[in-house]
Amino acid sequence: MEFKHKHISRAKNHMSQSVKFDNVNTLFSKALKQKINHYFIHSAKQKTGNRRIYLKASILLTSFILLYILLVFVPLHWSVAILLCAIFGANLAAIGFNIMHDAGHNSFSDNKRLNTVLSYSLNLLGGNIYFWKLKHNIAHHTYTNIDGEDHDIEVKFMRIHHDQKLKKHHRYQRFYFPLLYGISYLAWIFYQDYEKYFRGRMGNDTERFHFPVRERIIFWVSKLIHFTLFVVVPVIFVGWLPTLLGLLIAGVVCGMSLATVFQLAHVVSGTEFKTIEASRVDEEWMIHQIQSTANFATKSKVLTWLLGGLNFQVEHHLFPKISHVHYPALNRIVKQTCKEYKLQYNEFKTFWAAFRSHIGVIHSMSR
Repeated sequence: MEFKHKHISRAKNHMSQSVKFDNVNTLFSKALKQKINHYFIHSAKQKTGNRRIYLKASILLTSFILLYILLVFVPLHWSVAILLCAIFGANLAAIGFNIMHDAGHNSFSDNKRLNTVLSYSLNLLGGNIYFWKLKHNIAHHTYTNIDGEDHDIEVKFMRIHHDQKLKKHHRYQRFYFPLLYGISYLAWIFYQDYEKYFRGRMGNDTERFHFPVRERIIFWVSKLIHFTLFVVVPVIFVGWLPTLLGLLIAGVVCGMSLATVFQLAHVVSGTEFKTIEASRVDEEWMIHQIQSTANFATKSKVLTWLLGGLNFQVEHHLFPKISHVHYPALNRIVKQTCKEYKLQYNEFKTFWAAFRSHIGVIHSMSR
C-alpha cells in the first residue's frame, strides 16, 4: 500500500506544477470545509461509503458475472444477445462509475486495502488504474478545464477549449462527436494505454512520469487477463464474428456512457475554460472547481444510482475523498455557501437540458 502511494506521489511531482491557485484569500474554502465537517460530526457519519455502496457493488459485480456467462456460454438468439451486449456495456460503465471511481479516490471504504483492490477493477475492464490516477485524480481534478494541464479535455479530432487550435474538420464536430464518444472506451483500452506506456507521458507535451517496475508488470498481466476474458474465451465458445460484434456493441455503449457523463459535467454553458496567464489562477482552488464544473439531473434517484453520484459533479470535485453516497446531502450545503459568497452554481435540472447545452458548446467551439 505505502509503496504504491509513494510512487503516485513521485509521479505527481514529475507532472506540471507550474499553474498556481490563490492560496491566501481562501475564505470560501474555509467556510465550506467547516460546514461539511460540521455535517459529518453532527450526523456521526463516516465520509467513506456505507452499506448502500457495498450492496450496489455486489449487485453490479454479480450482474457482470451473470451477463458474461450468458453471453459466452449460453446459446442465445441473436436479438437477445445484442440486447444483453448493450446491457453488459452499461454494466461496465456502472462498475467504473460506482466501484472503481470511489475506490480510486479512496472514498469507497475506510479500509485502504479494500480501496486498492477495488480500484483495480478498472484493470479487469481493460484500463489501467495507475494511468487513471495520474490523468484523472491529479491532472483533471487539480487543473480542471485548463488547456495543456487537464488531459481529459484533450479529445482527438475535437476542439473543446478556446485555446486549442481551430482546424478545418472541427466545423463538423457537432455531427461526428457521437462516433468519437462511442469508440472512446475501445480506443482507451486497446490503444491509448499502450501509447502512454511507450511514450511515458500523459500528453504529447507533458513531462515524463515515473512508472515503477511493479506497475509495469501489473500493466501487462492485467492486459493479458482482459484480452483472454474479453476476446480469447468468447472466440473459442461463440466464434470471431459474434465476439467482435459483441465487443463493439458493449464497447460503444460503455464509451458513450463514460464520455457523455464527463462532458456534461464540464463542457456545458456556464462552466469556465480559463486562459492562464503568468501560470496563475486568480481564484482559490475550490472556487475554480465551482466555475469549471456543473451538475445535472440531481433529482433523479435512478440516474444518481447508476452514475455513482457523478451527476453531482460539483460536490465530487470539491470533495473527491468523500463517497458519492453523501453527495445529495452535501449538495444543499454547497449551494447555500455559494449563495452566501455570490458564486454562480452550475446545475441543469435534467440530463437532456445538459446534453443540449453540451452540443451548443461543441458548436460554438467549431467556429
